[in-house]
Amino acid sequence: MYVELPEKRYYKIGEVADAFGVNTSLIRFWEKEFDVIKPKKNAKGNRLFTKVDIENFKLIFNLVKERGFTLEGAKQKLKRNPDKVVNNHEIISRLETVKAELIKIKNQL
Repeated sequence: MYVELPEKRYYKIGEVADAFGVNTSLIRFWEKEFDVIKPKKNAKGNRLFTKVDIENFKLIFNLVKERGFTLEGAKQKLKRNPDKVVNNHEIISRLETVKAELIKIKNQL
């Protein structure tokens, strides 16, 4: 999934939810389920996601929503072969970025 977010240090939960097309409740739920998503919280308790959190969320989103893993299956996959999963996701992410750029070029013609 190609996600386009502006260059920022921190992202609010609503921005992340809009970028992925999911509800904020799903993000809060996955935050509790997966240890790799650790947003910072400000004094009010609002979640602030970093780029690392966004990348981890993309990885989990890919496993659960796009590839059809259960939450338990995604957790096991991340524990057994984290490097392989991350490398495969990086390759897919790069290809999706190239595809999005090509579509932009095509639409400009």
